[in-house]
Amino acid sequence: MFNEKSFTVFTIPGLEARMAAIRSEIQPVFTAIGNPTCEMLAQHFKHPFYLHIAQHRRRTVHPPENTWAAMSEGKRGYKMSAHFQIGIWPEYVFMWLSIIDQPKRQKEMAAILLKNTAIFDRLPADTVMSLDHTKEKTVPLTQENLEHALLRLSTVKKAEFQIGRIIKNKDELWHHPAKAAQYIEETYKELLPLYALLQDV
Repeated sequence: MFNEKSFTVFTIPGLEARMAAIRSEIQPVFTAIGNPTCEMLAQHFKHPFYLHIAQHRRRTVHPPENTWAAMSEGKRGYKMSAHFQIGIWPEYVFMWLSIIDQPKRQKEMAAILLKNTAIFDRLPADTVMSLDHTKEKTVPLTQENLEHALLRLSTVKKAEFQIGRIIKNKDELWHHPAKAAQYIEETYKELLPLYALLQDV
């Protein structure tokens, strides 16, 4: 499980040194969380899900400011459709349902979510959104924020939409790994009805 040391990885200077720490400190946690999450998703949706851990191979100079893993139906990749993510920034760990990087049928996914905004009312009170996967900023889930985000997703080619929950770096949960794991699992289960909607696209 993540712990306070996990977040200090992003203070390590240099690409090679930081990537070594990501591989040793963070990626094993992605595996420990991602594999059972893929199993849960596969049981629920009756087809396989695959774990994709970001390797940051395109980087040649600048070390990554965050890192993540995706759980998706795509065996070869994940960005072409809606998928689940587990990831970490210096300030928090995130659990998202993600629509990023101009996936296929982006407008159709936005449209079906706009037609079913009542489903978002069932999400936990601490649900937040991210509208740009390259930035750390999140926004609270409110009716106004949601409609703005989904309208933008439907009209702006480079728009993105991520929704779920975060656990901040100083949260007491990190002192209780079993509780943290339960919170993460519950977050993904709360997002299952949204993903089911997107499967209809």
